[in-house]
Amino acid sequence: MIVGLSNLRGVLLNNVCEVKFVRRNPKPGKPSSRRMLCTNNAQLLNSVEGRTILNYVPPRQYPKYNPDQENLIITWDIIMQGYRTINCDTVDLISTLEADETFWVYMREKISPMSVNEKINFMNT
Repeated sequence: MIVGLSNLRGVLLNNVCEVKFVRRNPKPGKPSSRRMLCTNNAQLLNSVEGRTILNYVPPRQYPKYNPDQENLIITWDIIMQGYRTINCDTVDLISTLEADETFWVYMREKISPMSVNEKINFMNT
């Protein structure tokens, strides 16, 4: 489902989302789009598991630009374990997971067992 910046922002606050979006700055040899598993759910990210398993670190400073004016959302990339921006010009919300035990079951069963190459393939599909 294609969503805009405000809709995606609201969904990310309460859920873990799988999204696919067009790269703002294309990378040579990489697909023009990127898939990401991400969230902005503070309770999940600040939990003990969020800090240890997802390696979440709270932001230390704000960006030097206004993400809203650039049609971007800054979010925690669960697979890359760092902040990333989503280009909301064309973003497809593929699926959502509740940011509770539902996510941790998914993480244990699907994401954690993935090899590095499988994670790269996930992001590039």
